[in-house]
Parts: sequence; C-alpha cells; structure tokens
Amino acid sequence: MGTHFHELLSKLESKQATIAVVGLGYVGLPLAVEKAKAGYKVIGFDVQQSRVDMVNDAQNYIGDVVNADLKEVIDSGMLVATTDYSKIQEVDAAAICVPTPLDHHQQPDTSYVESSSKMIAENAHPGMLVVLESTTYPGTTEEIVVPALTSKGYIVGEDVFVAYSPERVDPGNKEFKTKNTPKVVGGVTENCTIVASTMYQNVLEGDVHEVSSPAVAEMEKIFENTFRHINIALANEMAILCEKMGIDVWEVIDAAKTKPYGFMAFYPGPGLGGHCIPIDPFYLTWKAREYNYHTRLIELAGEINNSMPEIVVERSMRLLNREGKALRNSNIVVLGVAYKKDIDDVRESPVLHILNSLYNEGANVTVVDHYVKSFKMHGDIKETVNLSADVLRDADLVLITTDHSDFDYEMIAKESPVIFDTRNALKGIEVKPEKYTKL
Repeated sequence: MGTHFHELLSKLESKQATIAVVGLGYVGLPLAVEKAKAGYKVIGFDVQQSRVDMVNDAQNYIGDVVNADLKEVIDSGMLVATTDYSKIQEVDAAAICVPTPLDHHQQPDTSYVESSSKMIAENAHPGMLVVLESTTYPGTTEEIVVPALTSKGYIVGEDVFVAYSPERVDPGNKEFKTKNTPKVVGGVTENCTIVASTMYQNVLEGDVHEVSSPAVAEMEKIFENTFRHINIALANEMAILCEKMGIDVWEVIDAAKTKPYGFMAFYPGPGLGGHCIPIDPFYLTWKAREYNYHTRLIELAGEINNSMPEIVVERSMRLLNREGKALRNSNIVVLGVAYKKDIDDVRESPVLHILNSLYNEGANVTVVDHYVKSFKMHGDIKETVNLSADVLRDADLVLITTDHSDFDYEMIAKESPVIFDTRNALKGIEVKPEKYTKL
C-alpha cells in the first residue's frame, strides 16, 4: 500500500522524474521550458509535426518563451519534442495543455482533452501522475481523465495519480509569467494533490495553493475569468452610456480608481479576445444547465461584450458621416488586429469582427500591425502593412483597435485626418479635438 505514491514522490523531489507536456502551444511550451530549466527531463508532445520540428530545432514561436531558454534546454537534451505518443510509457508525470474551444453552439468542445486522455491511458503505467491544465468546466477531470485511466484497471490515488491545475498564462504580461504566477492544485485524492504540488513547487517560483478537489480548481479558474468578463462588460456599458451623455468614460475611470479600496479599474474596448475571457464563462453557463440554473449575469455580460465590435463600426459610420462621407469606398486604416497589446495572437480577436463588417460594407481597409504579419479573413490571407505617415494621410478614418507600444502615437496624432481611439491610446498626447474621438 502506497508503494507507487512514495516512489513517484521520491522521483519528483529528486528531479529524477521524466515529465510529459501534451500540447506545445501558448500554455504547453512555456511550461515545458520551465520544467526543463528546473532540472526535469521533459518530453513535449504535439499532433502538429511542424511544431515538433520547430521545438527540436530551438525555433521559438511563442512570445512568452525566451529564445535563449528554449535553445539551452534543447541543446542540453533536457527537452525533446515528438508526435509519438507511445513515448508516454517513458514518463512519470504528464501535463495536458490542449485547447478547449467552444463549438458552433457555444458548447464546450472537449475532444482534445478526450483524445489526449485516451492516448495517455493507453500508454500509462503504475506510479504515474496526470495533471489536466486546460481551462474547462467543473467536473471535466473526474468525468474524462479519470475514466480513461480506470478503464485500464488503474486505481486513482494508488496506482496512478490525477489532479487539475489551471493554466494562468497571460500573453504579453511583462511581470507575471509561468515561472512566477501562483498555482492552484486540486487532486482526486490527498496523495494526488501531494505529488502534483511537489512537482509544481520544484518548478515554479510562485506559491502553490492546494484545494480539496479538481472541481474546486476548475471552478476557480472559471471564476477568475468570469470576474474579468463581467467587469469589462460593465466598463463597456459605462462607455456606451457616457458617450450618449457627452462624458469621457476614461476620465471617469481614472477618477474612480483614486479610491484606495472597494474599486478595481477595468477598461472598455472594442470587444473581448484571446483564449480565455470570451470563452471560459460559457463553459459555466453550459454546465449550469445540468443543475437547472440560468446564469443570467454571465450571459448578459456576454451580450454586451459581443456587441462592442458592431458599436465600433456604427460609431465609425457616424464619424465618416460627420465628414460628409459614407463607409462604402472610404479608406479605413485599422491599427492593430491582435486581441491585446504587444502580442501576435489573433485568437477570438474582436478586431476580426470589426474588419469583417468593414469589408462587408465595402470599405477600403488597410490593417497595420507589426506583430501580426497576416491573418485569415473570408478564407483569404490578408497581409498587414507597416505604419507610416503616408498610410495615415491617405485614410478617411484611422481606427485604433490595439494599443501596441511600438506604434508612433505622436505621428498618428499629427498625420491622421480623423481618429477613433477605442483604447485611449492617445492619452497625454496633443491632438486636435475636432479630429479625435474616444470610445
């Protein structure tokens, strides 16, 4: 009794364990690099051969990974990547870091978690730890990962160990990375929690907070992002109302955040993007239906946030009308297609919805983004251009949708004929009031 637990714990504590990271995307690759840097031998798994080849060639494709760190762990042999899932047999612990998108009906698509769990279970062995990191609805770990292992005859907590520990990746965050962000861990049993916590404590600088079950950890992650989702919706609704009342919502927020307690600043924008905030709350609304509960506040927040791209387009039309121009055939320069500043990620970017409407209305659109060189629209690849005075001067309207730090905002303020700033990017920069509008 407990032999597998003590053997695994010893391997993790002495860093003799080999660790698998399944999925080498925005979550998996940074985690794989940190585990290798901490002294564990790491095998990275991905179904995309191109990703595996890039990792093995030390070619970095994730902004939050330092190029030199990737090269160091590859050159030292501490990290290797493969598409061969039979090599799971060689590892002592596996972290599942695969996508959990929504399908066309706004319901969770757990197919990646299911296939990863199945492949791990087929190659599992006694004394192995499996941790799900993908963001998902409460119950996923015990409904998908655990049955995959028990179907092979393993007893969770004795033969194998299962836990949930949500990823907390914030692309582009200069202060908090995988290494120093606190981790939440919830195991199926107490021993599961102990071995999972031991692994993360040996890898990360941030605190490891243990909770009583995987479901608590799963709900915790959903709560984090739902909190942001709802408060951003409130900021967006305030922006809509303030515009109608002739009040600067950005000045209102700056004034409100002078209060040292009871207020946390959230800001309006052209909509929500990324792999978490626009998606995660809907895992919870879907799961809530099992309990005959309607998550009214979450769904209302979604309606508000999802309406912002069309509000941006509508106000753009009004600005052009003020200049005696129609949106059709007008030259619109859109600054930024990434969903947030200083990253190359366009997943769920609200700017894509704005661009879709502009194209459909017959506008001549030029997109500027130094991080994103191209993106898909209407099945075609659209190229972005570099920012220049000529690009700005040729515009009928300049629309600031992503506030990248490398944009020359002084030049934007000087050369643009009409500006609609959805990010308050020109704060503190002198610009003629008659040609400048904020969200």
